[in-house]
Amino acid sequence: MRVSRLMLVTLRDDPAEAEIPSHKLLLRAGYIRRVASGIYAYLPLLFRVLQKISAIVREELNATGALETLLPQLQPAELWERSGRWSGYTAGEGIMFHLSDRQGRELGLGPTHEEVITALAADLLRSYRQLPVNLYQIQTKFRDEIRPRFGLMRGREFIMKDGYSFHANEASLKECYGEMDRAYRRIFSRCGLKTVAVEADSGAIGGSASQEFMVTAEAGEDLILSSGDGRYAANQERAVSLAAEAVPLAAVPCKELETPGQSSIEALAAAHGFDPSQIVKVLLLLARCADGSLQPVLVSLRGDQRLNDVKLANAVSARLAPAQGALLSIEPLTPELVRTERLALDLAAIPFGYLGPDLSDAVFASTEATAGMGNAALSSKPQPRLITKLLRLTDPTAAQLDAFVCGGNSPDLHRVGASWAGLGLKPEVVDLRAAQPGDRCLHDPNQSLVASRGIEVGHIFQLGRKYSEALGARFTNESGTEEALWMGCYGIGVSRLAQAAVEQNHDSNGICWPVAIAPFEVIVVIANLQEPSQRQLGEELYSSLLDAGLDALLDDRDERAGVKFKDADLLGIPWRVVVGRGAKDGQVELVQRQGSLKRELATADLLAELPGLIEAGRSGLLA
Repeated sequence: MRVSRLMLVTLRDDPAEAEIPSHKLLLRAGYIRRVASGIYAYLPLLFRVLQKISAIVREELNATGALETLLPQLQPAELWERSGRWSGYTAGEGIMFHLSDRQGRELGLGPTHEEVITALAADLLRSYRQLPVNLYQIQTKFRDEIRPRFGLMRGREFIMKDGYSFHANEASLKECYGEMDRAYRRIFSRCGLKTVAVEADSGAIGGSASQEFMVTAEAGEDLILSSGDGRYAANQERAVSLAAEAVPLAAVPCKELETPGQSSIEALAAAHGFDPSQIVKVLLLLARCADGSLQPVLVSLRGDQRLNDVKLANAVSARLAPAQGALLSIEPLTPELVRTERLALDLAAIPFGYLGPDLSDAVFASTEATAGMGNAALSSKPQPRLITKLLRLTDPTAAQLDAFVCGGNSPDLHRVGASWAGLGLKPEVVDLRAAQPGDRCLHDPNQSLVASRGIEVGHIFQLGRKYSEALGARFTNESGTEEALWMGCYGIGVSRLAQAAVEQNHDSNGICWPVAIAPFEVIVVIANLQEPSQRQLGEELYSSLLDAGLDALLDDRDERAGVKFKDADLLGIPWRVVVGRGAKDGQVELVQRQGSLKRELATADLLAELPGLIEAGRSGLLA
């Protein structure tokens, strides 16, 4: 390929829309162009990168026996309703683009394909003799992101490899899960990426176990917590740890304490000398459910700890009644929310800032509209159905306290020396706290969690039977009885991986692509196109490199040498051959992009040596 035919337009300055290095460089180097918010065109250079990544993915997955397929991007709502995810993806998180066809049938643009593939399995897989089966596709996906950002990192349209496996038993599923784990590690290694595998939350996909593959990078949106000995790593959403020991509270009879204006942990501790670990923090939240109901949730955790929103959502989802459907959202219950939603609550009965873990369900038993709601009371908006029984959840850090300080369920009042038994409570204990850097590790309390940032490029799940049971995907086992299929799910963000590679491989001059996924492996730069000897040698070298099986690019533009060199650095081609003043003597300059190492050598030596260097790069032995 010749640069003069590449439709290459590079930028000298960082685009205003770009926030992180990889986004800036991909725009400046002419790899992508923004079409709309979160929607990008993959220009020829990036498309070559995506093709190379896809080829590596295909080679490794095909080697495991996985079969490539292609599933429809338009998916009927009926399948998603059967799995229970339609409301969550459209009304809850709201990430699915959905529409109605001319017959009024609802459809969604697929952000993922569990429902479609499971429906196909229900039709096609009927006997244990057909199992296991592992299918994958590489396809465009769609997510209606609230805030698209960082270019290809969080877009509304992206390329993804997603795969799904079907099994006769859990042992077979776990075997495939392990095989995909190993295949993913090979894929990322071949792509030249430094990744770490971490325990992860299964999120809206669901399942019993999942693992993310993170490209370590400062611009990563995910916080990784890992132990110094390398034996534990998890996304913060999933991470567990040992909290610091609480400062014991003196055992005294429970008594009330006047605390005017001290509605926060900080104010309460400062005014009375309490340590935050002696206080039980009580949070009142409201969960919105797919059936239109609102479930009040009361969370208790130690005052020095932070709530993990993902753990909370998982815990609440697991405890909702089947009739309530999927959890759409969960947010703090505030006076403003009460007024906005026209909830049938007496605001005066809820002592915000002074809540205790024994707050009475009677607060939610009123059927009268809240007084003093002003214009909101005149709204025609229908009043939602409010569940009148609190869902009470307690983090172990709070449950383990023998005596504590807590709200007195009355304005400007706390209690000192309270206990769970004394309050007449038997708390339902569930891990709700967010693990923090510096926390002690569960596997070895002498180890502490260390924080780093990462970009998720892959995620594998053990789905179990969630989707097969919901969509009736059943098979006949060896005993002749029917049971639901066991399933696994395996994803790689192909377009995100391309940008993550740039985030991990760049310098002040531009991109430094790993050889295996670079759009071209070597660029031949003719310093002065008007010099016949340079032009002739450049053309000859370009042809020879192509004949040697190298992916070569020729910069044949009639531009100043400095412009060409700057563009070559910006583009990030791993090797550069400069044909300059030494052309008359058969001498060229070889530049390795990673590290900008340069040396002069004869053309014959170049043609003998460069293919081996590039082959080593393809194999991951050399950048």
